[in-house]
Amino acid sequence: MLMAMSGGVDSSAAALVLLEAGYDVTGATMRLFSDEDACLLDEAQEEGGSTTCCSLKDADDARQVCLSLGIEHFVYNFARTFNREVIDRFCDGYLRGRTPNPCIDCNRYLKFASLQQRRIDLGFDYVATGHYARRGFNESTGRFELSRAVDQNKDQTYVLFHLSQDTLAHMLFPLGDYTKPQVREIAQSHGFINAQKAESQDICFVPDGDYAAFIHRRRGIEFPPGPIVLRDGTRIGTHAGLVHYTVGQRKGIGVAYSEPLYVFAKNPDRNELVVDIASRAVCTSIEVRDVNFIARASLSAPEHFMVKAHYRQRPQGAIVEQIDDDSVRVTFDAPQRACAPGQAAVVYDNDTVVCGGTIERSL
Repeated sequence: MLMAMSGGVDSSAAALVLLEAGYDVTGATMRLFSDEDACLLDEAQEEGGSTTCCSLKDADDARQVCLSLGIEHFVYNFARTFNREVIDRFCDGYLRGRTPNPCIDCNRYLKFASLQQRRIDLGFDYVATGHYARRGFNESTGRFELSRAVDQNKDQTYVLFHLSQDTLAHMLFPLGDYTKPQVREIAQSHGFINAQKAESQDICFVPDGDYAAFIHRRRGIEFPPGPIVLRDGTRIGTHAGLVHYTVGQRKGIGVAYSEPLYVFAKNPDRNELVVDIASRAVCTSIEVRDVNFIARASLSAPEHFMVKAHYRQRPQGAIVEQIDDDSVRVTFDAPQRACAPGQAAVVYDNDTVVCGGTIERSL
């Protein structure tokens, strides 16, 4: 079994849990950057920047844990795939006025697609990760299911909506039944060097959080100012470049108004930033594309489920209707803020993921 080892406490504890359950475990760390870029990440952490998950120190931590467990450890170079499928998608999304989630793309194209292909190439039965999620098989439907973790505060099913039936058949999530404190206790009791390691906070390739500066350096593109308008089209100010703003944002819009303003949308065709007051900067429904069904093969009729439209959101009640093979429409019970095109929307039936996809537009 191939265990994805990031160098963090979660994947380290997951490897131990699997070993104690009798699995033959081999550690695998993904190399996502050139040596120069990885060194820059290390320097950013040493200078007090946010913890990432891709530095040279992380790879060394993973190696040290594997040594302590007596298991083999390999590093696989996926830098080209990471650049193409994660960084380029991130830049393209922002330049189109969207709000991409690169962690979802990293999971989708690296931790699952690439590692699953490596599993096949090397003859392993499973790939395991340290994600907080649960996998099961429903005998009545004949489908593998993905369900929320016991630790609801750490649940990561939102970023795993893309998993296919074949991938789930060859996946293990050892931490689904554990809480984060239990995981740290496991790591501490076995003397892991990363037992108290801080969690990753920001996008690994933008450790300072300045997305606009990163995209400018990578693409050499300037971000011209443009109009700030209300939803009715009334111009009330000038923005500093659309890339600097996020749907749902309140602070830093830079225009005085009678009530606090929120970003409702970005219109790159007209270089407009659309804002409004709280009661009007909301949507009642969203269209979701690139939908992957997990617990069901499809929806035969509109049904009421719980839906998350961004990572930190509590699931909200909504009617979900399938539009075509690739798309669904979500109509919320109550208006929602920050339903950003480019983010994921994930549909739950109690704790089980029904389907998920990418928000195309909000209405």
